[in-house]
Amino acid sequence: MKSLLSLLTMVIALTALPSLTQAEDDPSRWNGSMKEFQEEDSEKPFPKGGIVFAGSSSIRMWKSLNEDFPKHTVLRRGFGGSQMSDLLHHIDTVVLKHEPRQVVIYEGDNDIGKGKTAERVFADYIRVIDRIHAKLPDCHVTFIAIKPSLKRWALAPEMTKANGLIEKFSETDERLSYADVWKPGLNDRGTPREDVFLKDGLHLNEKGYQMWTRVIGKLLTPEKK
Repeated sequence: MKSLLSLLTMVIALTALPSLTQAEDDPSRWNGSMKEFQEEDSEKPFPKGGIVFAGSSSIRMWKSLNEDFPKHTVLRRGFGGSQMSDLLHHIDTVVLKHEPRQVVIYEGDNDIGKGKTAERVFADYIRVIDRIHAKLPDCHVTFIAIKPSLKRWALAPEMTKANGLIEKFSETDERLSYADVWKPGLNDRGTPREDVFLKDGLHLNEKGYQMWTRVIGKLLTPEKK
């Protein structure tokens, strides 16, 4: 526990330094998306105790989510271009109102793409977890590793650092897990696989989501009877 507290103290201190402070994008830019989510919720309420997939475009574009996890009740709540700080700001609408048993998160990709540090991504993730567990103490939270992509391969060192911090932290609490999609996203040369991406080199194609399904499916908690 002491080592964990030391790690968190270090991260919080680092993110407070001027050199690591980044200007935030206005989270209100997602108000339109939140309104759409609320309208969908009104038309078709999501049952409590399901699994919410939340995050950026990699979640928003996962159109086969329900078919990929037929044994689970899942909800896709992705808003493309979002960052971990955006998820934190809109956590009530995106996650908490649904009272899920599990939340699967993909964020951090755009954060680092915008110049945020691994430490900042990690610190924001801790805040997201705290918000979730404050209301849903038994909720399991799974972080999907920031993926290796063709378009953002130059940012791989910072991405792997963020993944490493979150993976290590996930080992400290049985309510947390880490979905390692980084390793299977690499070819035998240790660079991003070209066959799992759309032409933009950033977003996954059908084969890419099949790969994610195999990794994440092993971490989904069973339906409560």
